[in-house]
Amino acid sequence: MESSSKTESCDISETCNGKVDLEEAYLPKSEGTVSIISRGNGLLCPEDFGLFQYEGFWYHSFYLEGVKLAQEQFKPQSTDIFLCSPPKSGTTWLKALAFSIVTRTEFDFSTNPLLVKVPHDCVPMLEVDIVKNMSDRNPEFPLLSTHMPYSSLPKSIIDSGCRVVYICRDPKDVFVSFWHFICKARPEIGFVPMEVIFELFCQGVSYYGPYWDHVLGYWKASLEQPERVLFLKYEDMKRETSVLVKRLAEFIGHPFSMEEEIEGAVERVMDLCSYENLSNLEVNKNGRHRVDTPVAIENNTYFRRGKVGDWKNHLTAEMVQRMDRITEQKLGSCGLMFCGDSKP
Repeated sequence: MESSSKTESCDISETCNGKVDLEEAYLPKSEGTVSIISRGNGLLCPEDFGLFQYEGFWYHSFYLEGVKLAQEQFKPQSTDIFLCSPPKSGTTWLKALAFSIVTRTEFDFSTNPLLVKVPHDCVPMLEVDIVKNMSDRNPEFPLLSTHMPYSSLPKSIIDSGCRVVYICRDPKDVFVSFWHFICKARPEIGFVPMEVIFELFCQGVSYYGPYWDHVLGYWKASLEQPERVLFLKYEDMKRETSVLVKRLAEFIGHPFSMEEEIEGAVERVMDLCSYENLSNLEVNKNGRHRVDTPVAIENNTYFRRGKVGDWKNHLTAEMVQRMDRITEQKLGSCGLMFCGDSKP
């Protein structure tokens, strides 16, 4: 499966009503393959969030180092299963579900590590955990995760027989979640009005963004080789959880037997990994993730609401129209849309 080229129909640098315009307000300075955008006119800019542009996508400097290391050195096993997603799109839920499915014969549901660890500590992240020591891996555990866009995945992954599971979400909900995340996870920046983050997001500036480019890369890959790339939408997962949990299990090579289904194993996985259960666990209410790193974060930051359509509580009609227009321009011609009522 060949890596898709940079998405050709995705121009999202439309006018930003004078608030934030990356082309006009900031002067790019080149440092090798990484574009650093300097502050202009006192406006909020990507570097305020520690963001750097690399291969057409925006990365926090902490993750960018790992991305480049992975591209240069990572050697996958043919049995590896990559859980891929843009941030704020259902990553935590997907990790919990996949981990619970893969380890269900190893752990009783009452002793599953998910009860005492945040899902991000159960599934190692390629550009953070794996690159620290690539030889220190459990060869029997197939799950790895990444936020890397498809076009930036190490060539070794593309050329291997690895399976990829991708989850994405309505960009309106992604944006709202991203804004809340910024306000909570980056207190040194201070409170940032939603309108400011909205302008940046619409221009593609977010962690591992542009969001639409990220989604489109994996969507095209799933169309080209559906036996290797499973493409999931958060909204579908919420609506048809049982059906898609079984599809996920089958795709990653751990299908539920008829006996397991009769005994309620699918429902137990769903209950263990539900937002209601995970968000109320002590570790997820009071624990911390990636301590002693520049991106240390409270575990409860990963559990805000877990609802579909929360954007209706935050976005104006003008915001909805603009984001829907970008989504149609970016994804509509490829047959990918996010279903749902777009009335705020």
